[in-house]
Amino acid sequence: MILSELRNYIREQRRVALIDLANHFNVDAEALRGMLGKWISKGNLRKLPQGTACGGSCCKCDPASIELYEWIDKV
Repeated sequence: MILSELRNYIREQRRVALIDLANHFNVDAEALRGMLGKWISKGNLRKLPQGTACGGSCCKCDPASIELYEWIDKV
């Protein structure tokens, strides 16, 4: 997996949980944090505050245990 694949996936999803990225790309969550940091430093991605709802309607996950990221479109 390369950074552009990660970028494209997050752009499509708009908001994504770290665990979903790890499962989708079959990559360790800690390794993904480093790659996500690249997009955060460029201002294209932000880590949402802990406790932010994922936007799904299942309510099965504890919001405090979900690490969410959101793509930011620059104008």
